[in-house]
Amino acid sequence: MRHSILLPVYVTILFFLWGNHADAQKDFTQFVDPGIGTAHCRWFHYAPGALPFGMAKPGPATNGSYGNASGWEATGYDYRDSSIEGFPNFHEFQIGGIVFAPITGALQTVPGKLEAPDSGYRSRFNRKDEISTAGYYSVWLKDYHIRAELTATKRVAFHRYTFPAAEQAYLLFDIGNQQGESGPVKDAEVRVLPDGRIEGWVTTLPAYIQKYQPGASVTLYFSAVIDKAYSACGAFNGTAIHAAVKEAKGKGAGIYLGFSTKAQEAVTIKAGLSYTSVENARLNLQAEASRLSFDQARAQSKQTWNACLGRIEAEGRRKADLVKFYTGLYHAVLGRGLASDVNGAYPKNDGTTGQIPLDKNGRPLHQHYNTDAVWGIYWNLAQLWALVYPEYYSDFIKSQLLVYKDAGWLGDGIANSRYVSGVGTNFVGLVFAAAYMAGIRDFDVALAYEAARKNELEWRNRPFGAGKMDLDRFRRYGYVNHLDSGSGSSELWQFSVSHTLEYAFSSYAVGQWARMLGKKNDQDTLMRLSKAWEKVYDPQLKLVRPRLANGRFVEPFDPSQPWRGFQEGNAWQYTYFVPHDIEALVRKMGAQTFNNRLDSIFTVSQKSLFGGGATIDAFAGVGGIYNHGNQPNLHVSWLFNFSGRPSLTQKWVRAICNQFYGTEGVHGYGFGQDEDQGQLGAWFVMASIGLFDIKGLTGPHTQMGIGSPLFDKITIRLSPQFYSGGDFIIETKHNDSSHIYLQSIALNQQKLHRPFVPWQQLVKGGKLVLEMGSRPCNQY
Repeated sequence: MRHSILLPVYVTILFFLWGNHADAQKDFTQFVDPGIGTAHCRWFHYAPGALPFGMAKPGPATNGSYGNASGWEATGYDYRDSSIEGFPNFHEFQIGGIVFAPITGALQTVPGKLEAPDSGYRSRFNRKDEISTAGYYSVWLKDYHIRAELTATKRVAFHRYTFPAAEQAYLLFDIGNQQGESGPVKDAEVRVLPDGRIEGWVTTLPAYIQKYQPGASVTLYFSAVIDKAYSACGAFNGTAIHAAVKEAKGKGAGIYLGFSTKAQEAVTIKAGLSYTSVENARLNLQAEASRLSFDQARAQSKQTWNACLGRIEAEGRRKADLVKFYTGLYHAVLGRGLASDVNGAYPKNDGTTGQIPLDKNGRPLHQHYNTDAVWGIYWNLAQLWALVYPEYYSDFIKSQLLVYKDAGWLGDGIANSRYVSGVGTNFVGLVFAAAYMAGIRDFDVALAYEAARKNELEWRNRPFGAGKMDLDRFRRYGYVNHLDSGSGSSELWQFSVSHTLEYAFSSYAVGQWARMLGKKNDQDTLMRLSKAWEKVYDPQLKLVRPRLANGRFVEPFDPSQPWRGFQEGNAWQYTYFVPHDIEALVRKMGAQTFNNRLDSIFTVSQKSLFGGGATIDAFAGVGGIYNHGNQPNLHVSWLFNFSGRPSLTQKWVRAICNQFYGTEGVHGYGFGQDEDQGQLGAWFVMASIGLFDIKGLTGPHTQMGIGSPLFDKITIRLSPQFYSGGDFIIETKHNDSSHIYLQSIALNQQKLHRPFVPWQQLVKGGKLVLEMGSRPCNQY
């Protein structure tokens, strides 16, 4: 078996190539800027050394050792900082650690503070000395005159440090300390083996795991080889240094290796990583990187990234749009990375190790992945996966089914298969249904439907980490009754309206799936529940509103008030959270009222850049009337396609692309807004090519709404494994900043009279031609 798994490195490259496209050789990475939006960014946002969907995610940290108060806030790399404390290898939701750092001079073993860089091993740096792109990072560490470089294979991190002439040069392996979202360290161990290999592990207690699966933990393993023999070594625990000792245990555990170096002498570390064992970290290293040099790994990474990004070729005249596009696409495939080893071992929900079945060649039939919550991904990531990366979408479903088989319930978010719900709801069943509707069906459909149905309808013995803890009230009243006080975590009682709307939407999705599978009783029950939104809609105010168990709406009521009945939003924002039944909402409001109100909402919110303005905070926009910086609103600008005014969708979607999104460290995804593992980036990708489905591919006859593409030509390479088409091409004519409105639509030379393209026609390949003009046009 070990011999047969020496191929995954090359499979990784082929994973992203269809046929023999010359376009796969184009350098799309030139348009990727990982530094965009890194002021106040989340832990998993910045890992430029990684491969698409990879496990090894090496990157610099400026404040990763600081941790965060609630377990999710911004930490790791901040564009505004001026010193780097080290280079952690794991960057995932609730997962971080295994830090390497090079220094010269006096030995220091703690990272120190931003305001006093000399208090630790951190080093000052200058942004002009940084190179950061997809799959490669380099920086000049000013305090040590060391050039640091990072790249990776799927499960192996490569570090190359080029030293000056120095009698005292060190490599630090800082293992036993909190990093990013990891939470406090429970235990750690690191040691130097007789052959010079460095190996170890760290067990952490992430805040969200402690909340949703109390007592559970996450362990990270590594096995590293170095291409230079050390002349001295020692262990440390924080500031306590033990010379000539080759093992450290417990909190703060680390190892240092000492060298004398010549000028421009490079030392390379190759670190195999794993979530299951040191042995599997060693195996991952052997399988993927034993014969690779740093430069070979970097070249391989660039090829893989270009093939991955080249799945969509956007052609346009504005470089800023191309940078936003390919950086957004980069973020969309950077997050939610591998959690299984080359031999198919994976971490189970109960803390033991599971085994993914192997094919006849000894390779895993699929992979396992970590993931932040899937809240909102139906309006960005899932659509993009279905269209461009369906093989990943398929793997993602199989991965989630491992958790269901192991623990009995789906987890909206998982870290090492541990439950990390995050938002107290659960949309995994909807994500399953959408894949099936899109034609991705190479998974255990019966098991997936069983899991989705249970997720929508059952509440007895439901663990906290599976979310939907108020589902019993939703079933009892036909909506979640409002409570102004309660015990325990807020999602148990506080979000009555938003949960009602969310459960209605997911009921619709699984209900449509039940219809396709011929499960009539389930279909009837779920479709009845999909109408629950009507019970929290106030026809007098034409807004959704918290409703008590006795049927009365709450008094007093302020529609701008966030958090009272609404998760991370308010009534103005959530009233439009009826994507599965938007035509009915338009009828209830009246088309003229609907259009006038929604148009005015965007006119007003434009003054705050469609989010929280220039306030650097993830929740800056939650009290506004529209907030593009968070999930609940991401479909709203597309609703005019259903209310007779598609020109307003074209106007406002393009305005959001131009104004909310930037190309800077501070103004990237709004100002300090929450780029949840690629969600905002994926939205930009879909919006900028002019395709979007507000139902998230869950309708019986899926149609992608058409917007106002930013580019002159978009070529989408369709997967021959899942779809019958070759390329789907979108061409715009007379497209520029003053010609943003559709004048005519033709699909394969046939005129379309509505701004929609059927999904089934799209995935057969073809050409969509859009004539653009300067005047709003609502009939084609």
